[in-house]
Amino acid sequence: MLAPSLAGFALFLLTPIVVVVALSFFDWNFLSDPEFVGLDNYRELAGDERALQSIGNTFYYVLLNIPAQTVLALLLALALNAKIKARNTFRVLYVLPWMAMPVALGVIWRWLFDPVNGGLNKFLALFGIDGPSWLTDSAWAMPVIASVNVWQYTGYTMLFFLAGLQSIPTELYEAADVDGAAPAYRFFKITLPLLRPAMLFVLITSVIGSFQVFDTIHVMTAGGPDGATSTLNYQIFLESFTQRSAGYGSMLAVVLFAIIAAITLAQVVFFRKRTVYDFS
Repeated sequence: MLAPSLAGFALFLLTPIVVVVALSFFDWNFLSDPEFVGLDNYRELAGDERALQSIGNTFYYVLLNIPAQTVLALLLALALNAKIKARNTFRVLYVLPWMAMPVALGVIWRWLFDPVNGGLNKFLALFGIDGPSWLTDSAWAMPVIASVNVWQYTGYTMLFFLAGLQSIPTELYEAADVDGAAPAYRFFKITLPLLRPAMLFVLITSVIGSFQVFDTIHVMTAGGPDGATSTLNYQIFLESFTQRSAGYGSMLAVVLFAIIAAITLAQVVFFRKRTVYDFS
């Protein structure tokens, strides 16, 4: 009964991982035969300024994206969990950006942030504000990319927090009301601790997705200006398919996998003894 799923797992997930790990020890340009170079690709990484910059850019993007996305999603979930009019309509509206194609959204946002003809700078000009060159200024480019992804995925993340909030027994809040607990006390002593399973899931999936960002960067900035938005995942694409260095690109993919695995493990360890699953 498990054979079809196991076959698909082995063929489409396990085999590519093994191939990528093996290729990281070779020099291959897709044309000539692969040449075994051992750990040379890994040694070369230490002196590769572009690759090291892309690693730094990736962490910078994650630090911009995850806190903002998580906090906004939690606030939206708290608001939409309350008994307000048309809350189901608002839930749908906030999720709609996640359902759109990242490439199509990237094209629209690239136009909005265009320094000359973009809608944002024209709007700022109405108030006498000279808007910056959003996507060609290294100081602004990555925050813009992060803000676009926060806008797109906050509603999706909100759904998991909302599900977590709705699984918390109402009796706990009723008991807190009887004891005269303040709203802040209820949030930090009841809501937040019992949301830890949802928080763990959200952080793990969001961090993994953030480390793998590609579409928005490729469409809006193509890694520019001067590599300021080239993340590790985008650098893998450049090395593998633009520079035709499949071995070096595979090595970067292994490094990305190791970083994601280490951070995921750290999150699991951190939440393991702090998470409540049973309300009985």
